Amino acid sequence: MELLYGPIRDYAWGSRSAIALLQGRPVPSAGPEAELWLGAHPGAPASVERAGLRHSLCDLVRAEPGQWLGQRVADRFGTRLPFLLKVLAADAPLSLQAHPDAEQAQAGYAADAARPEGERNYSDPHHKPELLVALTPFEALCGFREPTESADALAAFGVPALAPVVDALRTGPAGLRTAVQTLLSWPIAERVELLASVVAAPADGEDAELARRLAAAYPGDPGVLVALLLHHVRLVPGEAIWMPAGNLHAYLRGCGVEIMAASDNVLRGGLTPKRVDADELMRVLRFEVLHDPVRTAQPVGPGVACWSVPVDDFALHRVRVGAEVPEVTLALPGPRVVLCGAGSVTVDDGAGALTIGSGQAAVGTAAGGPLHLSGAGEAYVATTGLR
Repeated sequence: MELLYGPIRDYAWGSRSAIALLQGRPVPSAGPEAELWLGAHPGAPASVERAGLRHSLCDLVRAEPGQWLGQRVADRFGTRLPFLLKVLAADAPLSLQAHPDAEQAQAGYAADAARPEGERNYSDPHHKPELLVALTPFEALCGFREPTESADALAAFGVPALAPVVDALRTGPAGLRTAVQTLLSWPIAERVELLASVVAAPADGEDAELARRLAAAYPGDPGVLVALLLHHVRLVPGEAIWMPAGNLHAYLRGCGVEIMAASDNVLRGGLTPKRVDADELMRVLRFEVLHDPVRTAQPVGPGVACWSVPVDDFALHRVRVGAEVPEVTLALPGPRVVLCGAGSVTVDDGAGALTIGSGQAAVGTAAGGPLHLSGAGEAYVATTGLR
């Protein structure tokens, strides 16, 4: 195992304390720290140090895919690490977004080749399903809720202009597409006035509070009202949300461990100053009710739990070692990235043992043996889902 050095992305919505506290650094940090990337994505690859020099994990995997990935992973995914592990820390809402499935990503990436760079939606031909596990209390929007609940929420504002959207939602799931399309295509000149009417309405409750909070951050953004069509989720540490292709979602605040297929394909629908392609978003969205967006950890052995997902790009296990469970052995083939979430954990794959503290990470190749973890702490182990 080798120590893995991950870059920190400084997006404006990031926290000035969460990642710093995780890594034992002074707070507040000098600037926002939004995401710690622990993978081989070319946008911000992590690195290992050998003979005093840093080497990009992306370059190492490409140079020796058999050593790093193993034959089965290389045959399935090519010469790239198929997953990306992150620590995400949000102090402000992220954009309302969804991700394409594999077929949509391939077609979109091919079509984008003929478009000017500023009009492209796809950065690669891969899908981007995601799983986020809360490290702290975490607030998010995830998946469409029952349309009749959303209709009641919008009707409570008493804004006549929203009547067509409310009527569409009253028809049930069949009206979701019409409702989202109507809101995202609202005339630009009328958006500020519409949201001002919503904010000024005497409605109270969770939906009204959320609308006012989002409108204060993104005045005139129709994504504020689209957000009210989604589940408003509050996770406790250890709970997770699963975001498959086509699932509309937005993170609002909190810190969590996120694992995803190694892609950067994001289609935005609002709550952002960045480019929004509403037509392409509508094409990839799945207009269906998500009945239960929250996933709980499932024990799979002493000190070990996982969150099952229906993809083979990645899998995530949480390991807790200490007095009750002094050591855990995981027989997980392929490349492994291990993040220490608390305390101190020693990781040994037979090729070399390494002790990592909170906020540090280790990486091992497919050539290593079973993973032995010991110490007193908590670790998150990222692998592919191939078994």
